[in-house]
Amino acid sequence: MSDRIVISKENREAMIDLIKTFFQKERDEDLGDLSAGIILDFFMKELAPEFYNQGISDSYPYMNDKIEDLFGLQIYKR
Repeated sequence: MSDRIVISKENREAMIDLIKTFFQKERDEDLGDLSAGIILDFFMKELAPEFYNQGISDSYPYMNDKIEDLFGLQIYKR
């Protein structure tokens, strides 16, 4: 797996809009697309991997239990 998280162009544009809206509402600052994109890139590089890894850690016990359930589907000869 790549160490870079990839998002679609549409999702990136939506995230940039969210960042711009947040800065306008919370800080009364107008950000352009470039500035919001730089902030998004920072979060994607520095913070997103931590959330991704936490998701992997959180899903491991669930997935492990489901894999164990597969043994219940075995067919036994009589």
